Amino acid sequence: MKTVIVCDAIHPVGFEILNAQKDIKVIDAVDTPKDKLLEILGEADVAITRSSTDCGEKFINAATKLKALVRAGVGVDNVDIDGFSKKGIIVMNVPTANTIAAVEMTMCHLLNSARNYINSVNDLQQNRVWKREKWYGNELYGKTLGVIGFGNIGSRVAYRSLAFGMKVIAYDPYIDPSKATDMGATYTTNFDDILGCDFITIHTPKNKETTNMIDEEQISKMKDGVRLINCARGGLYNEEALYKNLKSGKITYAGIDVFVKEPGNDHQLLELSNVSATPHLGANTYESQKNIAIDAAEQAISAARGICYPNALNLPIKVEDLPLFVAPYTELLPKMAYFASQLSGKKQIKAIRLELEGEVSDYAEAMLSFGIAGALKDVLGDTINYENATLKAAEKGIEVSTNVVPTSGYKSKLTIKLITDEDSVSVGGTVFSETEQRIVSVNGFKTDFKPKGRMIVFKNRDIPGVISDISGILAKAKINIADFRLGRDNDGFALAVILVDEDINKDILDQLNALDACVWARYAVLI
Repeated sequence: MKTVIVCDAIHPVGFEILNAQKDIKVIDAVDTPKDKLLEILGEADVAITRSSTDCGEKFINAATKLKALVRAGVGVDNVDIDGFSKKGIIVMNVPTANTIAAVEMTMCHLLNSARNYINSVNDLQQNRVWKREKWYGNELYGKTLGVIGFGNIGSRVAYRSLAFGMKVIAYDPYIDPSKATDMGATYTTNFDDILGCDFITIHTPKNKETTNMIDEEQISKMKDGVRLINCARGGLYNEEALYKNLKSGKITYAGIDVFVKEPGNDHQLLELSNVSATPHLGANTYESQKNIAIDAAEQAISAARGICYPNALNLPIKVEDLPLFVAPYTELLPKMAYFASQLSGKKQIKAIRLELEGEVSDYAEAMLSFGIAGALKDVLGDTINYENATLKAAEKGIEVSTNVVPTSGYKSKLTIKLITDEDSVSVGGTVFSETEQRIVSVNGFKTDFKPKGRMIVFKNRDIPGVISDISGILAKAKINIADFRLGRDNDGFALAVILVDEDINKDILDQLNALDACVWARYAVLI
């Protein structure tokens, strides 16, 4: 039994997911005073926090059993990542659950910076003044938008801005230029190209490189009348320089959702009529808060079980040295390997083979440890991690290897193969659209499903009536089928992956294995 402590408020669906796990004990510390929180942290294997909990030295020292911390959101300003790393605690965040919310907030500020509709609304509704000539605005159409940071949010802002007929210039030294050019934007490595745009929006994390990224020097190079948007992190634009140049008219308008010090209700920027300021609402939609809670809960469960550490910021292996497109594979591979180990019937593993196709092939050695750790998770539990995986395999006498194979049509693909005394199991996976993880093959059968949930994997002779027999057994046991994926080969066999809503016990599995057409049926869980 592992313990997950929830330190700050999350959407109720997060608690529902956590409480549904039979092997997870949940401590609800949302309303616990922060000094009292330190007294109970020692019970937790995993903690979920938000911005109101100071995850610094006192927190770390109190969390004596902690294996992982999930920051339910993007920002980790309140987390001492170096301190957690020294204690061997994995820190994770939830970077994509509020993506659409942040994108749409940016578009709100972008549109308002052109049309000044907030002031016009206030003038009409509060002052009862009808002066149309006072509120002439500008069109986005034909204007140039500079996007600093072209990740999940920046790229989606660009996509929507292109639909308005804007010309988009992207600046991000850490992406493949094709990410911008494939959608019709221009990619630049010259920051002055951004400074020459009509509108500029910033979507970077806050660190030493990006703090005060736009300061007096950069503003002096901008067009007179430029409009600036910041819905990312306070301090990416120097606030003093911003205030000065908004007041002088060098900057015509600024849309600001974030401040260096929050709450920012006394900030001098609020004095200016050419500023639209919102109280850090970028992630504040009902949908995003629900998504954040779901992702945080699922990450906490995976970490508690030692399956994988999604969106880890301080893994022992130097993920930061890997290109951005590789990161989702470091999450997918241990899930695939753990899935394969469950399909093997937890037999003693003799060898682990990793096959790589396409672009990810250049990172074979870095990827191997992720596969080993997932494959041996049930055998070695908390004693194995991504750093010692290869060593642990050697200690067990398990042969490990990597092999680059010709592409089968995927831009990148990984296949993990576990070999036991009796047989072997192989699972192949890929990543679509940057972050969409999929398992696309099981023992050579083509399939396509997310590596998530409770799954029956059923191999059978390909004859009529099999699906009816399976569904009959599950219906009798009141087990709901959430999804059914079927793959077939040319030798008269089929393989089904059946996603179910409830746990499958040994009796149901025995009934499935007893079906005439069944070759074997196994049960696996990836949550």
